[in-house]
Amino acid sequence: MQSTDPSNASAQTGVSLERLPERINSLKGEVAQTEHMLALIADRTRTHESLRDALSTRLMESFRLAQTKQCFGLLYELNSQHLYAQVAGRLRRYSSKADPHDVLQEVFFNVYRYPHRFNSEREDAFRVWSAMIVRNTVLKHLRSQGRGGRVEIPFEDLSDQPEARSQNPLNGAIEKESNAECSRVYANYLQLYLRFYSMLSERERRALHLVEVEDYSYRVAAQDLDIKLENLKMVIFRARRKIHRAMRRVFDGLPPDCRPARDPKPRAATSKPATEEGER
Repeated sequence: MQSTDPSNASAQTGVSLERLPERINSLKGEVAQTEHMLALIADRTRTHESLRDALSTRLMESFRLAQTKQCFGLLYELNSQHLYAQVAGRLRRYSSKADPHDVLQEVFFNVYRYPHRFNSEREDAFRVWSAMIVRNTVLKHLRSQGRGGRVEIPFEDLSDQPEARSQNPLNGAIEKESNAECSRVYANYLQLYLRFYSMLSERERRALHLVEVEDYSYRVAAQDLDIKLENLKMVIFRARRKIHRAMRRVFDGLPPDCRPARDPKPRAATSKPATEEGER
């Protein structure tokens, strides 16, 4: 196993290993885990990452309990460099030109704001938890910059920290009951949607099917229906609005009032070519 070298540790953690005992000792009287932290520093068999992870987890747990500025300051020094690298890498992945320093400050603001959500059961808990905060903060920043509400997240971005849940018979019964109720409500929604979908005109149903089921682009769907792109958008908008209003009326105890649109009149065979072209 790689031993910890003071010069390399400083580059990895942002604070000199030689000064760590002094910094930890300054926390005595404010936090209860200083002896454990000093023992971690004294263990020369640890790698740089292992030492940083273990210390950061203990510091974050101490900050969760005591809310001391010194704890948070040392936590920032230990993790700012490698979290900056994570932020910059994710911004590059999404082709964002945002300043990584601004996003990093927001990451640490979230760490400071939500200590009660931290679970210190694992030695590398802070590394995993902070990586999740980096991911969520970057995605939130992208949405705020007008990158759209839907951002595809690569599989490797997903957190590998399991959600902590207390397992007992009551929780299991409540979860099963909640799942059953959600399934029942969802089935009711689907039945209502299908009912009102069937009440639409043939063209409205076909337009919704092409766009929402077949995943056609609007342009291709318009060509399939032989209508203008603008007309297709209006057909889909009105069809969705009819279904939404009908479902809302049912939930309010009113009749649905979902009427199909009138199909366009067939073109007259005697129409002049120029007039027919203009109607198209």
